Amino acid sequence: QVQLVESGGGLVQAGGSLRLSCAASGIIFSITRMVWYRQAPGKQRELIAGINSGGSPNYADSVKGRFTISRDNAKNTVYLQMNSLKPEDTAVYYCNAVDLRSGRPYNTWGQGTQVTVSS
Repeated sequence: QVQLVESGGGLVQAGGSLRLSCAASGIIFSITRMVWYRQAPGKQRELIAGINSGGSPNYADSVKGRFTISRDNAKNTVYLQMNSLKPEDTAVYYCNAVDLRSGRPYNTWGQGTQVTVSS
């Protein structure tokens, strides 16, 4: 069973930084694409970053140049370094794994981690 545990959120002033972590289990982490989503109040969940098994990242335009996704296969953990944070980055952040069979994220979600950016 896939389990995802996010951590590292908090309250930060605009322009600040945070590093999120996501520990995954129940998957073969080293060959699995990992992704980060976020959901702001009243909005749909938004895909913001992904990293494939080889370490190649991609980003949504809204975070490109400010956020960096990385992974540590030895720790089954994916990270999201967030710099130059803006109030519009305020959201609950979730990670997920992409099911190798379907090509879509698993239906299991963690509790997420709240990021609040004050102006």
